[in-house]
Amino acid sequence: MRDTETTTPALHWQTHGSGPDLVLLHGWGMNGAVWQQTVTTLSQHYCVHVVDLPGFGLSHQSHFSTMADLTAQVLRDAPKQAIWLGWSLGGLVASHIALHHPERALGLISVASSPCFSAKQASRVNEQGDNSEPWRGIQAKVLSAFTAQLMDDFQLTIERFMALQAMGSPSARQDVKALKKAVLSRPSPNQQSLLSGLNLLAEIDYRSQLASIRVPTLRLYGRLDGLVPIKVAEDVTKLMPNSQSFVFNQSSHAPFMTEPEAFCAQVIAFQTNKLFA
Repeated sequence: MRDTETTTPALHWQTHGSGPDLVLLHGWGMNGAVWQQTVTTLSQHYCVHVVDLPGFGLSHQSHFSTMADLTAQVLRDAPKQAIWLGWSLGGLVASHIALHHPERALGLISVASSPCFSAKQASRVNEQGDNSEPWRGIQAKVLSAFTAQLMDDFQLTIERFMALQAMGSPSARQDVKALKKAVLSRPSPNQQSLLSGLNLLAEIDYRSQLASIRVPTLRLYGRLDGLVPIKVAEDVTKLMPNSQSFVFNQSSHAPFMTEPEAFCAQVIAFQTNKLFA
């Protein structure tokens, strides 16, 4: 069992526990403190590594411009091989690693994430000759509004985003309070990384690449999520039939805060899942 904390010239890392290496990646505007209430449980089964992504939390003096740049910084001090668990934007980072650095990935767990966060119009015809349904995601005008608001008042924008993440959950007030407490416990993110993160959410589309992911994959969703509609779970299953998924019925965009015990149970079971057999 170990418990360490290091800050390199680039990123801030914390390590807890022993067992298979598990890296936790937070979402846009957040930082590694959001995992505090889950680390204690998970570290009894894993060696848990929590990183503040470049530009966020205690890594606020760093920044990134592209997904390749972001993942290169994370991989520099990450375990040589690990299970990658990413929440929201962190799910895109974890997916990128599984796709482009498969030698570093033992498994992939995405939480309230999507291979394509922005809404897309139907662009193909299905086998029956009907237009396929549009991809469910965040409307471009919403992402544009966040960008404009960031330039005006990024603190208020992040607070609104936290409220949006918890919306729909029966414990929304408590969830927002917990998120805010965690985020504000560390330095504010820098504006450059906030804008770069929004660009990734608006532009990245990994749907056509999902079938090439070969590591065991678990996808976790909140039934009440307003940012990643639950219908996305069904759509991704069609694109990634060898993966497994689980839906938290009482959760919105942050199931690890709304249903922490059930969330940890899913993550702990992952290492003994038949996918690893």
